[in-house]
Amino acid sequence: MSVKISSLEIENVKRVKAVQLTPAENGLMIIGGKNNQGKTSVLDAIAWALGGDRLKPSQAVREGSVIPPHMEVTLSNGIKVVRSGNNSTLKVIDPDGNKGGQQLLNEFVEQFALDLPKFLDRSSKEKADTLLRIIGVGDKLYELETEEQKLYNQRHTIGQIADQKKKYAKEMTVFADAPKEFVSATELIRQQQDILARNGENQRKRQLREQYDRELELARKAYEEAQARLETATANAETAHRDAEDLADESTAELEQSIADIEQINAKVRANLDREKAELDAEAYKTQYIQLTEEIQSVRKAKTDLLDGADLPLEGLSVDNGELTYNGFKWDNMSGSEQLKVATAIVRKLNPNCGFVLIDKLEQMDTDTLNDFGRWLESEGLQAIATRVSTGDECSIIIEDGYSKPVEKKETTTWKAGTF
Repeated sequence: MSVKISSLEIENVKRVKAVQLTPAENGLMIIGGKNNQGKTSVLDAIAWALGGDRLKPSQAVREGSVIPPHMEVTLSNGIKVVRSGNNSTLKVIDPDGNKGGQQLLNEFVEQFALDLPKFLDRSSKEKADTLLRIIGVGDKLYELETEEQKLYNQRHTIGQIADQKKKYAKEMTVFADAPKEFVSATELIRQQQDILARNGENQRKRQLREQYDRELELARKAYEEAQARLETATANAETAHRDAEDLADESTAELEQSIADIEQINAKVRANLDREKAELDAEAYKTQYIQLTEEIQSVRKAKTDLLDGADLPLEGLSVDNGELTYNGFKWDNMSGSEQLKVATAIVRKLNPNCGFVLIDKLEQMDTDTLNDFGRWLESEGLQAIATRVSTGDECSIIIEDGYSKPVEKKETTTWKAGTF
């Protein structure tokens, strides 16, 4: 069971002359009073008594006092802590009468509980690191956050490239009349040469026809002398005529124009291919972007699962990107009461044996918030001893000129009919 403060007596510490307190086991005890009366001095005395000389005030002895400071704190586990005398000698006595020292106190007194402002003044990251350390997931969460940041940066770069590629593709001209592949000048020239060869063969046949025509003419003139030659020549001429009748020369004009326009055609092909590649690249980068988004979501889920499975000291408490959050709000967006609740819960988690915390200057809370905070402390089995510049009914005790006195309850006047 966690240790609480059962009672305390303080004399001649800072502004305190003589103060006696008996805090409730759970909930909020408010030490009220006006400014410069000794409220904070009470908390400083408790911190010094339980925390040791490192928390001793720089001017510990009350000004004008010839009697040295005296502090006596009784804890709920029966241990009595006394600091008194000119050297403020520490005595720690357990219920069986055995004596101990500061080391025994340190087992169940959390240093932040004695000096909560020290925790409150830490950066949000330092608070988060403290929480992660005590719940044992700091290293794993750091790995996940590092991986998430790496994937996020990679996705951001991929997204920028994809947008650039898409914009570049849209701005490029499309040549609908261009072929899908580059045109080869060598192939066109080869086709041209084939046509020229065939045309050359046609020319040869035409020349052969003319030759046979001449021979036919000669044969006719020498018909009487060479009847056999005439018949042969006639047959040859007829054959040659038949071969030549259906011949038609192929035009190379289209190929010649293609050869002349090859650079222009290939420029269009190249432009179309570049546009197509840009579109494909943009789509590929878009796919990578989606994949990276899924990986980031997976890492974030792993972080959430890690924190959900951790033994957090307060419902709604978490860590996001290395910063402490409560109900989704970062430290600087939390209310003052929420900050106190978070700090108190973490301090309790640091040392579960310590069931109390000291809080100075609760003026930031209105009475409703104070009541809510007190109920939360009671529900958590925690004890808080706090100060507040007030003499109202919310105070448990008033410090006036270094002395403790009970709160004067204000009488309420009830009007009755016929009474003046």
